[in-house]
Amino acid sequence: MGVEEIRKRMRTIPGMDILLAQEWALPWIERMGREAVKRAFNTELTSLRRRILAGEIEPGDGFMERVKELCLSSLAAAGKDNLRRVINATGVVIHTNLGRSLLAEEAVKAMTRTARGYSNLEYDLKKGARGQRNTHIEELLCAQTGAEAGLVVNNNAGAVLLCLSALARGTEVIVSRGELVEIGGSFRVPDIMAFSGAKLVEVGTTNRTHLEDYASAITENTSMLLKIHPSNFRIEGFTLAPEREDLAKLAHDHGLLFMEDAGSGLLVESEALGLQGETSVKACLEQGADIVTFSGDKMLGGPQIGAVVGRKSAVDRLRKYPILRTLRVDKLTLAAFEATLRLYSRGALDDIPTTAMLRLSQETLKACAESLAEKLRARIRAKVEVVPVEDAVGGGSYPERPLSGWGVAVSGHPAGGAGHLQALLREQDLPALCGAREDALILHVRTLREGDAEALADALSRLEKEAAGHGAEC
Repeated sequence: MGVEEIRKRMRTIPGMDILLAQEWALPWIERMGREAVKRAFNTELTSLRRRILAGEIEPGDGFMERVKELCLSSLAAAGKDNLRRVINATGVVIHTNLGRSLLAEEAVKAMTRTARGYSNLEYDLKKGARGQRNTHIEELLCAQTGAEAGLVVNNNAGAVLLCLSALARGTEVIVSRGELVEIGGSFRVPDIMAFSGAKLVEVGTTNRTHLEDYASAITENTSMLLKIHPSNFRIEGFTLAPEREDLAKLAHDHGLLFMEDAGSGLLVESEALGLQGETSVKACLEQGADIVTFSGDKMLGGPQIGAVVGRKSAVDRLRKYPILRTLRVDKLTLAAFEATLRLYSRGALDDIPTTAMLRLSQETLKACAESLAEKLRARIRAKVEVVPVEDAVGGGSYPERPLSGWGVAVSGHPAGGAGHLQALLREQDLPALCGAREDALILHVRTLREGDAEALADALSRLEKEAAGHGAEC
């Protein structure tokens, strides 16, 4: 292609001013702003130039209409929110990649009230003077855990960092080698300890640690024994770990603190959620822990938060530590957390989405699956079956212990196999994430919210029609 031909083709591409003046562009300028529309147009114009030079597009009749279609498509993509609601049909209740716990309706309302007006975030209404933001939740937190005192920071990693920095900086902290875990986002316990200024002392082996291992590692520079929740890691078989009460006694006999990172934030006995083997925060304290840290957005079912509860003397040291200000929680998170704790106070576990989903019976789950299957059979030409599935608590809260559940298997869909359907469903205006098994799309019903079943049926029906349309064109 000669230089003159290249120039001729480039002249067929409309300029930015021409595009911005188009009638179809004006509503987008009003909605998104002129600069945002210009950025979207510039992306398409750059792509057009490249494709014309490569011979992929030939300018000619209908070219301007083609440019319009490309620009409108680009605007539609740019106009979508980056952070969007999705349908969770994976059966993973506390899905870390999907925002972990859903907030209770009361928590959402509390956030809205707080966001719309001024609040007494750091103002004592009785004294008419400056107050502390943690006072809004401390009494509720202590009531649910039996602790003498408590405070919150932005997440559990921050809570652990604060405790180690304030209580053990420059001293030795003894941890079982089997508890030095790495969890999501490359969060490694040894790295956090190093950053806090505490010196890590590993004892025992990966699978077995004896009380004597802790005892023999205690020196005059030791300040703390630390027990860590295994998160999404579990060792089975030939294992051994000291009982919590024994670790507490050993620590207290030597004048040391016993701290536990409880991770999952379980505020009720696990049996209340239909689970086994997970220890509640209250039980950790009752069995001798001086300080316990945990997450708010895991099994607790609240917003992202890191809580610290325990002995008043220890918590008071945290309040005065300078790093606390860098980890503090905003007013909306505090409002949501307070509302969630009030639901626990009145035993309303079924009003908290996370605990409600964990408590669903097999009968309820199967009925939901059968209802979804009926909707699908009425809308799509595919094989639709109600099948047993394995769900999960997720969030590193209950590792290697699946939850029995029910779902719907879809196979033989005109749009393609399970992998292709998964990709197509992620591209919808309301994206859906689903499971797959033996080339069947698996829709887990435990994690579906109100309206999700209808939305899934609509999406699969729409994909079927699109597949039929493509077939007709061919």
